[in-house]
Amino acid sequence: MLTLNQLFGAGAPHDPVRRGYHVVYRPHERNHCPGCGRSHWIVGRLLAECAFCSTALPLVEAGMTGAGLFRRNWRSPEAEALAA
Repeated sequence: MLTLNQLFGAGAPHDPVRRGYHVVYRPHERNHCPGCGRSHWIVGRLLAECAFCSTALPLVEAGMTGAGLFRRNWRSPEAEALAA
């Protein structure tokens, strides 16, 4: 059985450079819908949805900032023990 490295070469199969074109909604730019070609969007916190055909695209900054994200600002006792 072939491994992923044998199929895709030495690079990781999830490498963004090798993945190709990735359609995302970019704020402050003109975004045409890949479904219908129009450019009217309903923008939420994580997705932008085309107002005409309801095609949803992820936002470029989705999950980077905002309320409701799970962030850990403290270190666990195990991490403290390893750091010492």
